[in-house]
Amino acid sequence: MPLSPTDEIVGPAARAGVGAGAFNVVQLEHAEAIVAGAEAAGRPVILQISENTARYHGGLGPIGLATLAVARAALVPVAVHLDHAESADLVHEAVRLGFSSVMFDASTLPYKENLRATREVAEYCHARDVWVEAELGEVGGKDGAHAPGVRTDPAQARDFVAATGVDALAVAVGSSHAMTTRDAVLDFPLIAALRDAVGVPLVLHGSSGVADAELARAVATGMTKVNVSTHLNKQFTAAARTYLDAHPSAVDPRKYLGPARDAVAEAVTRLLRVLHGVHGL
Repeated sequence: MPLSPTDEIVGPAARAGVGAGAFNVVQLEHAEAIVAGAEAAGRPVILQISENTARYHGGLGPIGLATLAVARAALVPVAVHLDHAESADLVHEAVRLGFSSVMFDASTLPYKENLRATREVAEYCHARDVWVEAELGEVGGKDGAHAPGVRTDPAQARDFVAATGVDALAVAVGSSHAMTTRDAVLDFPLIAALRDAVGVPLVLHGSSGVADAELARAVATGMTKVNVSTHLNKQFTAAARTYLDAHPSAVDPRKYLGPARDAVAEAVTRLLRVLHGVHGL
């Protein structure tokens, strides 16, 4: 199939041994900030919208269309990606809106059900030139692939990718979602084993909990797409809180959302440089 904008970012990153930054959009300011940060770094970027964020906005359409508009106006390559969709109907909607990739998450299902559902989504998306990421952790892990202690088995990952035809695989190697501290301990031998076993780019979820040096090492060991959300939200909230603490009578949201947006842009620029092996910045 023709390359999607996501594949045009992730594929070259995988071949070059650098990381592709994928950052979650919660509201319009996030999309603007992430693109501004990518432009400052001179790097491509992936804007991600999760099923939870679509639910927060009452549907995928409003935030999805706004994010697509921001992406089209960017001065660097930008892809728009549906993150952690558990509903095939939401995947179909994202494809209709013009998203270039989706992450279908059936990781909480038993292995055979995960495989069947993921294969169906991959077939639907590939027929429409849309790139597909899936997730695989421990069989029966009821809290999902990134619950504490869960790990992805390399042999099973190899078989899963071959059977589903997905374009990338999110794997469980020690990170967890929604971490507010950056002290996750990654399993680097497992990352290397997965890299050797699986013939598609690997994806690290829960990267907010991973320190810069460990992120760089994860990319050098075999990770390609690196997802970040909570860390940016921390920067956003801290900057807004700082402004409001200094200006308790402020009522115009632009006054505190502006600094929050700037803080996210700065964090994105720094993280993209880390993922591309630029140190000391």
